[in-house]
Amino acid sequence: MRIYDLALKDLSQILRDKKSLLFLVAMPIVFTLFMGFAYTSGGDENVDMRIPLAVVGGSDSRLGEMLVERLETSDAVRVVRIDQAAALESLQKGDVAGVLIIPVGFGDQSEGAALSDQSKGSPLSQLELIADASSSQGQSLYQLLRGPVSQLMSAEQVARISADLQNDPDEFSPALELAWAKWDENSRLELVRVEQAVAAEPESDWTGGNPYNQASPGIIVQFAIFGLTTSAQILVQERKSRTLQRLMTTAMKPWEIVAGHLLAMFTLTFLQTALLVVFGQLALGVDYLREPLGTLLISVALGLWVASMGLLIGVIAKADDQVILFSMIAMFLFSALGGTWFPLEASGGAFAAIGRLMPSAWAMNGLQNLLIRGLGLEATLLPTAILLAYATGFFLLAVWRFRKMEL
Repeated sequence: MRIYDLALKDLSQILRDKKSLLFLVAMPIVFTLFMGFAYTSGGDENVDMRIPLAVVGGSDSRLGEMLVERLETSDAVRVVRIDQAAALESLQKGDVAGVLIIPVGFGDQSEGAALSDQSKGSPLSQLELIADASSSQGQSLYQLLRGPVSQLMSAEQVARISADLQNDPDEFSPALELAWAKWDENSRLELVRVEQAVAAEPESDWTGGNPYNQASPGIIVQFAIFGLTTSAQILVQERKSRTLQRLMTTAMKPWEIVAGHLLAMFTLTFLQTALLVVFGQLALGVDYLREPLGTLLISVALGLWVASMGLLIGVIAKADDQVILFSMIAMFLFSALGGTWFPLEASGGAFAAIGRLMPSAWAMNGLQNLLIRGLGLEATLLPTAILLAYATGFFLLAVWRFRKMEL
């Protein structure tokens, strides 16, 4: 209970200051409206938010062409057809998120093998995807390719069975085309929901038809960081007024003091995020509730990361002006590099490569997977895990610094 009492003390101390509401709620809303208007009036509508995928081969076989044609109609993947050397170089530079290698003659043996031993396996096992499984886009590619590849594998198996049953190898090709067409039809009916349409209208832009799909989550992440200025100042004030030293002489253990302040910071950040999510949903048409559990996971992970970072700022800073300085530096650094102001896909090169390492970029990626790319809950799991890892790191640093501060 002492932890909760300390957290409630911090929250009541923050909320008694009317200016806190200005920074926590009013300013984020104003900036969200401003940024959304900026994207509408001056944004580049030609920015392609689809994940770039280099495809090597596939043009010399029917199965390869079928797979590539399906990927080219995707709203989440942008296919780039190049040779293998150029594809691997583009992957190294960060120009593409992955390389799909379709071997020469891919699937050509399927028709001949239709009446032979089935134990040889499907030719689809020859496909090779080269991507960084630890990156957000690489993880998304694995999820996005799973659907069409599974469908093509199923269509090929159906064609084999059909040719075997009729004892006619010539039946393989029409059966394959029919099964593939049925898969395409069923996919559009969402029987297989690996990806969803990002927008229903062909003229929709990179924001998914709503500029606030970029502005709203960007401001949520940016002001979550800056909103910790007030709560981090409490630690500084407690140290200056000797309140912290008196707390250390009570029955409260050091970890309970740290946990109490962390809980207050997390609660403040999460409530701010929740308010901005509700505002975005109701007033701006940002469909956070299309996948409510995914939005909740990202919000909780974001709150824990930011709270841990705020705790670290609070134990490092020696004065109020240092709290403001460190918070401003963190806000601008993570906002500029993390894609909260503009999509990292629009920058490319080393800037995008560095930006994708930022925890703010993972928070943005998780929300954009839901809002812009139309993906499901699974697309938020990796960003959530990365944010929690960053939160753990900042928390351990804060605890280490707090113990040194005791001495």
